[in-house]
Amino acid sequence: MLITKASEYAILSLIVLSKASAPMDSETLSRELSISKSFLAKILQSLAKKEILNSYKGINGGFALNQNPKDINMLDVFSAVEGKTPAVFDCAPSENDCPSDKANICSIWPFLNKLQGKIDSFFYNLTLADILED
Repeated sequence: MLITKASEYAILSLIVLSKASAPMDSETLSRELSISKSFLAKILQSLAKKEILNSYKGINGGFALNQNPKDINMLDVFSAVEGKTPAVFDCAPSENDCPSDKANICSIWPFLNKLQGKIDSFFYNLTLADILED
């Protein structure tokens, strides 16, 4: 699947955090977005690990954007949350990595590979600022 619930929740969280005047904890954010706290906490930690978010400990702790929204691209967000680049097809990224060893006779792999490149480029160029404008 190209965009999972985790990726969707990551975007929703980033939108809310971009408008917050102070760090927000995962409990407050999960209530505001009606998302499971434990699931959201994992997503937020993944974003913090990739330095998209800052994580603050303590009584006034929580999460806040670590970058300007124009510097946060969706490819990085999706990769942070999913642990890999989102794929439009379940195939190897190169002919040499084809699990069936039939890449040399596969007629759709070149097309799907080009499509994946265009999607990766689109998500790389799509920033949180772009989403906030819409």
